[in-house]
Amino acid sequence: MKYYNNFNIALVGIGNIGSSVYNYLVQKKNYLISQTGSNYNLKYVSAKNLKKRRHLKNIKKKWFSNPLKLAHKDDVDIIIELIGGSEGIAKKIVFSALRNKKHVITANKELIFKYGNELAKIAQENKVNLLFEASVGGGIPVIKSIKESLISNNIFHIYGILNGTTNFILTEIEKTKKNFSTILTEAIKKGYAEPNPTKDLNGEDVKSKLSILSGLCFKSGILSNKFEVQGIQNIDYLDIEYAKEFKLKIKLLAISEVINNKIKLRVHPSLIPENSDLAKIDGANNAIVIEGQPIGKIVYQGLGAGKGPTTSSVISDLTSVLKSEISLPFGYDINKVKKYKTFDFNNHHSKYYLRLTVRDKAGVLSIITNILSSSNVSIQRIIQNPINFNQASIVIITHKCMEKNIKRTIHKISSKNFILKKIVMIRIRDEKKL
Repeated sequence: MKYYNNFNIALVGIGNIGSSVYNYLVQKKNYLISQTGSNYNLKYVSAKNLKKRRHLKNIKKKWFSNPLKLAHKDDVDIIIELIGGSEGIAKKIVFSALRNKKHVITANKELIFKYGNELAKIAQENKVNLLFEASVGGGIPVIKSIKESLISNNIFHIYGILNGTTNFILTEIEKTKKNFSTILTEAIKKGYAEPNPTKDLNGEDVKSKLSILSGLCFKSGILSNKFEVQGIQNIDYLDIEYAKEFKLKIKLLAISEVINNKIKLRVHPSLIPENSDLAKIDGANNAIVIEGQPIGKIVYQGLGAGKGPTTSSVISDLTSVLKSEISLPFGYDINKVKKYKTFDFNNHHSKYYLRLTVRDKAGVLSIITNILSSSNVSIQRIIQNPINFNQASIVIITHKCMEKNIKRTIHKISSKNFILKKIVMIRIRDEKKL
């Protein structure tokens, strides 16, 4: 058979995902060749420790001890980087590979978030691919869709669930009533969470993904602006139970939109109607909604965590290279990015859920309602339940008000000596935007 091209591949990083990619490349070689018309050779493999037990066929024959030198080898055409992290070897090898005119495929969202604009310029100048489908949404082909299928659209709104770990945790807490730490341990065992899941739980993982998607959709380059980021660490089973009472459900949402030439980005837990489509996305699944003209609203859904979905996206990027397709890294000329101002989130306007744990004594509720009133925050609904003989839980749903007012309110109430725990605040997502 005559091949269109022959490619030599170097795979760097042989962890959970890297091992899965390795096996696919070895076992499905004939299939990929038949689908692309090009031949490839998985020539080099590199990682920290050759002696680590991996059960990968012929890995010793392909082993290359110094991954940084792979970017300079003439017999390497494609480097697949699966190390992770925005610094160290991952950064060095990707920069070096692109400068040496190697195609790069990566699942490294942290690297793309921090250095994506620089890397895109280098790839564009050297006419090589920088592909990163696996950096957002696991196996959901959202990046390629934005760059290619939606290229004619004016996209103005992106929102959804972009972290399988936190979605799994919230789902399991609701289903099983187990505590947060127990569910987190289960998520790690199932491979939905990293051994150190801090960036999943505090929202930083979603921040990177939302910045990447916004940069592609709004043609702004990767946005590293400071924006509102909160995780799920303070969410308790009590909040999930109260949400049910209000016919709402808690999800960690990523939301990005263009309003009057200002970009408004945020990551935080949100209360959404329990019968909405996003509320039904459970487990480790992700869902991404994109709105634009003329497409209207389009929804992407699938597993957002695990080696299978990530491997699928890495291989998808590889097939693009094997087909000799060279595309602009972000789908547009990185030298012609659009300039936007940043929305001041203090001017955000929504309803809010507040849960206060207080000493159960006379006059407490009156003080709280007076503080709300003085901060221009009005109450839509209030529930007070005893916890034990001297503690009570007060839950308040506000009418729509300004973010700066709710923050002022929380600050004032938190200073009172009857407050026993940190006040839980969750924004309520406008039903019309779901």
